Amino acid sequence: MSQKIVSLTVRDVRFPTSVEQHGSDAMHTDPDYSAAYVLIDTDSGLKGFGLTFTLGKGTEIVVCAVEALAPLVVGKSLQEIVSDFRGFYRLLTSDGQIRWLGPEKGVIHLATAAVLNAVWDLWARAEGKPLWKLLVDMDPKQIVSCIDFRYITDVLTEEEAHDILVKAQEGKQQREDEMLKGGYPAYTTSCAWLGYSDQQLQQLCTDALQSGWTKFKVKVGADLEDDKRRCCLIRQMIGPSNTLMIDANQRWDVAEAISWVSSLAEFNPLWIEEPTSPDDILGHAAISKALAPLGIGVATGEQCHNRVMFKQFLQASALQFVQIDSCRLGSVNENLAVMLMAQKFQVPVCPHAGGVGLCELVQHLILFDYICLSANLHNRMCEYVDHLHEHFTSPVVIQDAHYMPPKDPGYSCEMLESSVKRHQYPEGEVWKLHLTQMKT
Repeated sequence: MSQKIVSLTVRDVRFPTSVEQHGSDAMHTDPDYSAAYVLIDTDSGLKGFGLTFTLGKGTEIVVCAVEALAPLVVGKSLQEIVSDFRGFYRLLTSDGQIRWLGPEKGVIHLATAAVLNAVWDLWARAEGKPLWKLLVDMDPKQIVSCIDFRYITDVLTEEEAHDILVKAQEGKQQREDEMLKGGYPAYTTSCAWLGYSDQQLQQLCTDALQSGWTKFKVKVGADLEDDKRRCCLIRQMIGPSNTLMIDANQRWDVAEAISWVSSLAEFNPLWIEEPTSPDDILGHAAISKALAPLGIGVATGEQCHNRVMFKQFLQASALQFVQIDSCRLGSVNENLAVMLMAQKFQVPVCPHAGGVGLCELVQHLILFDYICLSANLHNRMCEYVDHLHEHFTSPVVIQDAHYMPPKDPGYSCEMLESSVKRHQYPEGEVWKLHLTQMKT
């Protein structure tokens, strides 16, 4: 691991998913799934790939933020970084000038995630292991050394984290074998984007059921009567025994969320996802308390800025499902902290993966969570969306609605160079054609 990082480059890659309404929800009606895509080159020829997820416009801002962080990375050896990963994480998040743009939130934190994702990819490739296996093979002390515990020690200390990991060593090999054989349970969001017609929704649902899917998420929040109709349609199709979740993508105020979801309780959703502002911890707590008698939990996290906010969500009993995101938080390092806090509070982790590359990334984290932390699959599942996987060199493998553990070394987020060139914004051929058609 003596490889020295000689360059860090970033490209703006966008896919025109808005054309067919893929990814559409009550707040994001025309998303173009996009990424600030990072490449780390070393003097040995080994490369690391990373990304952070965006929705089109503004990706160029994240690219600028990545470029601002690059001087903190170039010139360091991989060994130098991973021997003090906590220190390197803090270097990126605590630069005396750059941190003013966050700290540890917003565009600069998305950029930090992209850079750190590439570093983790580089490390896993150097070890010849998929990222999940790199983590699983680490001893508890090494895992803990990767985490910045600043601001969360009132809830989780290093010692507590170490003890949780040590305790979970029992049965670890059996759980790894279980995952290799059958995979980690997934749910699908691909059937019921808000912009889909009823006919499209029904066809996708039928296909998913035939492929073994039993857990479905529906986008809601734009119109109550329409939500009732669509939830009724989905529930009738999937039957009473399969699992239904609903997702409002931050559409409502607190009282409105309680009223609206109560009106949908007849469809027996397991959770309501992002019912209100992702920053409103006490609002989520009020919603959780009000919906508990109906048996409906609250899920959130895909736009939760950092470990500090997750700490408070957990302290306030404001969520019943923790939805980590590989690109919103500060990469693997910060997600490890959140998964450990969730384990302490006994709240299941159900990662967000609705976006380009997110399924590829987060599968590694949820495998680690089960094998090395939770040892529990009750009410635990990982989101899956069936979009854009063909653009990756190591796309996710789904079998019987389960994520099969990746086998290729790295963090699974290397894109095909041909796809990057075609979708680079604005000079790629896809965008030249698309922008020309929009003008005409």
